[in-house]
Amino acid sequence: MPDPYASIASADAALQERLSTVLELRATDSQQRAMLNAYLSEVQLPDSAIALDVGCGTGAVARVLVELPGMREVIGIDPSPIFIDKARELGKGIPQLSFHIGDARALEFSDASFDLLVFHTVLCHVPEPERALREAHRVLRPGGWLAVFDGDYPTASVAIGAFDPLQSTVETMVANFVHNPWLTRRLSKILKATGFAISSLRSHGYVQTADPTYMLTLVDRGADLLSGSGSIDAAHAEALKGEARRRANAGEFFGHISFLSVIARTTSQPGRERAKI
Repeated sequence: MPDPYASIASADAALQERLSTVLELRATDSQQRAMLNAYLSEVQLPDSAIALDVGCGTGAVARVLVELPGMREVIGIDPSPIFIDKARELGKGIPQLSFHIGDARALEFSDASFDLLVFHTVLCHVPEPERALREAHRVLRPGGWLAVFDGDYPTASVAIGAFDPLQSTVETMVANFVHNPWLTRRLSKILKATGFAISSLRSHGYVQTADPTYMLTLVDRGADLLSGSGSIDAAHAEALKGEARRRANAGEFFGHISFLSVIARTTSQPGRERAKI
């Protein structure tokens, strides 16, 4: 199964609705919010700044961006009409906030329109992320800020021992829901080749144990994928989900993902080093 986020506009409506629920669940996670706040704290915005949240999903990050000091307007774009409808519903009543259908690789904005552009857990789902970053460079003002946050998904784990059967659920989830799990490890090279100067690159560890609400969604989706592909039957899939919850209730669950944040600014015109990517 290809990454549904990579072609989210054509994904099954029920799947899009399910994913919108997961996005909002993740947004309420205190660790996820702390990581978001940590990397955004490194951005120094001018007065009356305008920001673009690319791949905004249900608008959870955009609703945080609009609260930043000096922020005048935040625009969120996403290719999914279902996500955009949800973002508009949740952002209703915030006049500085607007959401539109759009593609990261072909932004419908003029050159030098934004002071900040954010890709929050987005680029790993975008085929040809270089195109999205060139577009980001184009629409940012000189000296504008780029914030990229993404999972280093080969580190995703729920294993508590060798050959732990639960680990297969997370590995299956990553293989089917992340277009490029290794993107963070190439990101510095891509950014430099696209005309950005990196000012900060940080690792953020994410762990869930006693109340693993988000990590359980990974287990559940992975178990369903294993069952749907015929690798295991439905009873075994339910058993894996049950084991994850047994561990959580018994204080034995451990889930971990490393995330990476990169803060960069526009410098040269992109293209000089593009052939080196």
